[in-house]
Amino acid sequence: MIIDSHQHFWKYEPVKHEWIDDAMSVIRKDFMPSDLQKVYAENGIDGCVAVQADQTLEETDFLLDLADKNDFIKGIVGWVDLRAKNIEEVLETYSKYPKLKGFRHVVQGEPDHNFLLRPDFLRGIAALEKYNFTYDILVFPHQLGAVLELVKRFPNQKFVIDHIAKPYIKDGFYDGWAALMFEIGKCDNVYCKLSGMVTEADYTTWTPEQILPYMKLVYASFGWKRIMFGSDWPVCLVAGNYKKIKELVTEFIAQFSSTEQASIMGENAKIFYNIK
Repeated sequence: MIIDSHQHFWKYEPVKHEWIDDAMSVIRKDFMPSDLQKVYAENGIDGCVAVQADQTLEETDFLLDLADKNDFIKGIVGWVDLRAKNIEEVLETYSKYPKLKGFRHVVQGEPDHNFLLRPDFLRGIAALEKYNFTYDILVFPHQLGAVLELVKRFPNQKFVIDHIAKPYIKDGFYDGWAALMFEIGKCDNVYCKLSGMVTEADYTTWTPEQILPYMKLVYASFGWKRIMFGSDWPVCLVAGNYKKIKELVTEFIAQFSSTEQASIMGENAKIFYNIK
């Protein structure tokens, strides 16, 4: 089974989706399950994990509703305010939904470099394990020091790094990102998504060869049992079509055994997100 571990849905609203700048104008429109089903049929994808793109409880409920109506949505990663005083109560409520697998916060947008390590946020992370919720880490490379401390502090919590932590591929920066990712990869509770890479390169001129060193480092750091394919659809459409995004990963892993390939393309996502 091939699982796309990372994609989004939205009904486009200019204010809510202000992060979609002029360079990304091609995705200033609605993207719903009916659109994605066609794409998956063309590309041999069996299911997906839908990830929040807006930091509201309404977003979580919107994704739950879509998952309820579309069997190919195997799980969702929603949003709750992990800093909330009543976080236990909120998690208790959401634990009743089997397709809700975990949560994410757009930490890359937080001006505080150590946002992940603030006491109120740590309290929220500490509450996740009881309900077997995962946590998706969305950060820029300069926030990886805080990530390393976070994942070491909660060795029993399942974490996954989204978009290989968004290295500055366009600028060719590598070493600082690589050193920290290698350290984080030593923590068995952390996975990494091979997703969102083309949008960190130049949208129009990127090549697989340019992205290869980054994928190799992720493979060396996390191993084949803790990396998973993700498209980042529809955001990926600013830098290519779905076929090209999928091929970037499948061609990289073509040299691996069939077991390793199957794990990266679906089995690891099923294990991490507890997809039946």
